[in-house]
Amino acid sequence: MSNGEEDRKRIVVGVDGSRLSIEALWKARRLAAVLGCSLEVVTVWEYSISLAPPVPTEVWSPQTQAELTLKEAVEEAFGEDVPVDLKQTALVGLPVELLIEASRGAEMLVVGNRGRGGFAGLLLGSVSSTLAAHAHCPVLIVHRGESA
Repeated sequence: MSNGEEDRKRIVVGVDGSRLSIEALWKARRLAAVLGCSLEVVTVWEYSISLAPPVPTEVWSPQTQAELTLKEAVEEAFGEDVPVDLKQTALVGLPVELLIEASRGAEMLVVGNRGRGGFAGLLLGSVSSTLAAHAHCPVLIVHRGESA
């Protein structure tokens, strides 16, 4: 027998704080309601490769910044109406690898087609196109204005 919560289907949403990731989160909530799924919101940060990487302090760290990005994305997408079963996860590593791993066992992975970096004119970003090819579940790639 199952206890319901452990067996509840989930939709994973990759967010980076970009406008499109907020739209992806909003769209995923609508899908979760229709499909009876919970939402897992994931952001991934990587260590910077530079000669002078940012140094964590008592006030700031990359993990704290990632958690703030999650909090702000959830607030922007849902306001005061945050789903009660929403799970927020901030991970360190390569975004593509960790989102592919997060897709294991999920009903769907939802991301925006463009993140914060790259070339704005491209149809798909490198992360979204790689996720579409390698995720362990169906992938919904949200384009600008699609959620309106």
